[in-house]
Amino acid sequence: MEKAFTLAVVREETKVDYASYFLKAEANYWWESARALEEEEVISWDRFKKIFLDKHFPRYMQTQMELKFFELKQEGMTVGEYEKKFTELARFVGDYVDTDEKRAKRFQQGLKPWLRSRADAFELDTYTEVVQKEMVIEGESDQNSKEKESKKRKFGSSG
Repeated sequence: MEKAFTLAVVREETKVDYASYFLKAEANYWWESARALEEEEVISWDRFKKIFLDKHFPRYMQTQMELKFFELKQEGMTVGEYEKKFTELARFVGDYVDTDEKRAKRFQQGLKPWLRSRADAFELDTYTEVVQKEMVIEGESDQNSKEKESKKRKFGSSG
């Protein structure tokens, strides 16, 4: 909805009307009863989001997603796979990754130690730089491993 509001340039005071228009079946029934319980005649967009999330994304689920984020480690994933999962979970912990520097630092903390230590030498400042450099380092490491394996096969089969 937020993306649609930005695209359509929807005014703050009409966002709730637009959003509630798209609620169907049970979600619409929920909204009708939730609206009746609200004391204010005009419900702000922020208030709508809060009561909507309280109903459809309860606190215990938010806590679970936060825990998943803080426990996230690269382990068996490629840097690209890890970055995708990191981005997916980061939306649940806004305050911890609300600046580019915090996001970059937290991303690095979850990397495999050997990758993290190699990128530390570059003193990268932005999340994008960190992700790109880590992908390059990982790619070079994979290439080196393939070359070593190829040499082993050559010498192993002729010797």
